Amino acid sequence: MATFEELDQLSSKELHDRAVHRARRHLDVRFYWRLLSALPAGQVAAGNIEHEQTDVESAESLVFDAFASDDGKLADGLRPFYIDYLLQHGD
Repeated sequence: MATFEELDQLSSKELHDRAVHRARRHLDVRFYWRLLSALPAGQVAAGNIEHEQTDVESAESLVFDAFASDDGKLADGLRPFYIDYLLQHGD
């Protein structure tokens, strides 16, 4: 099991990929639900404040963002979510 320090050294994309791989392997639907719930905060952390309201109002936008959450500023904004998940559930 990885430590916080080891996980924090990974890129945001690597964190996303590990978390999604683990969730997929274990059919962890709760992970995906929590990811959808975390997206508006991730958008704000990424500096996309105007995008937060759109996400709250549009399930389609949330689903699209969930699949695109491994790239750029959004992935950076979701780093704490991915690290927390991997620390709780192993790698």
